[in-house]
Amino acid sequence: MQPTTTLKRTPFYPFHKALGAKLVDFAGFEMPVRYTGDVREHQAVRTGVGLFDVSHMGEFRVEGGGAEAFLDRMVTNDVTALAEGQALYTPVCRPSGGIVDDILVYRCAGHFMLVVNASNVAKDLAWLMEHRGGDVRISDVSDDTALLALQGPRAAAVLAGHVPEAALELEYYRFQVGSLFGIEAIISRTGYTGEDGFELYFHPQHAERVWQGLEAAGRSAHLAPVGLGARDTLRLEMGYMLYGNDIDDSTSPLEAGLGWTVKMAKPDFLGKHALVEEKERGPTRTLVGLEAEGRRVPRHDGAVEHQGTVVGRVTSGTFAPSLERAIAMAYVSRAASALGTSLEVVSGTTRIPVRVVRRPFYTQGSHR
Repeated sequence: MQPTTTLKRTPFYPFHKALGAKLVDFAGFEMPVRYTGDVREHQAVRTGVGLFDVSHMGEFRVEGGGAEAFLDRMVTNDVTALAEGQALYTPVCRPSGGIVDDILVYRCAGHFMLVVNASNVAKDLAWLMEHRGGDVRISDVSDDTALLALQGPRAAAVLAGHVPEAALELEYYRFQVGSLFGIEAIISRTGYTGEDGFELYFHPQHAERVWQGLEAAGRSAHLAPVGLGARDTLRLEMGYMLYGNDIDDSTSPLEAGLGWTVKMAKPDFLGKHALVEEKERGPTRTLVGLEAEGRRVPRHDGAVEHQGTVVGRVTSGTFAPSLERAIAMAYVSRAASALGTSLEVVSGTTRIPVRVVRRPFYTQGSHR
């Protein structure tokens, strides 16, 4: 008999239970996949405001005199360009060019904060420790960090009066440390939905105060709690990648369309040699958006065919509530990647006609 694995719980677990959320195992955490329904929650974020518990994400603190140079070598993007109060999105690559993880880097006063995917916390920490040298200190502060995402066109209105006024004027990928319902928090204008919004980092001891404060402040805006199901459809409509589905150790940033995050002019970073070579010869495959004919959804790992020949595999797929059509992302050969190319996704005896379209699929979001 296999031993039972004990799932971790975020500090907001009691609220999820009280709201009747369906809870599932996600990256070792007991997380809400939905409360009232994926489509209803999805539309709440697109038209109003939604609240996500994303405390399963991992956070590392990196500090010391060598922290900036160390991180700049560990990631493909340019950490040296960050001013205090700025964040950036970046892959972390292996020497082969494969992606260890895609993370956020925040430049705080005297240190950096890294936000990593929940499934990669142990792997990422080991990878950083393996390459650490000089005056660099790395701490896993995940257990000391609660994280809520407030997303949607009415997000700023919900926070008004409960955070410093300057926080409401932050540009995208900017943040500040300030008061949130009277407690200290990192207030970051970031998100994973394509809508305006904020990600709020604070100590778990304040979880009840912040959740209840947001519920009360959001009542007139019809604030909706949102689960992982709608989080996935929202990110897919934007063509945002999910580690483990769309990117992993076997994919490169150039294949994934993340070339804008790879700063080849940097003196050195892990994976640079391999990525320079790949750029010179051109990736053999590329991640594309697919739009299906009809409502059948191309699912993960479905074979993609062009004129009877397999040219790739689906990485993610869903029925997009905002678009009322089935969409997917897939790696396909360069020859089959041109916009408008007609393809088929094959799963068993099912064949779904699709065509290559531009990402993001959804372009009407409130984030500008």
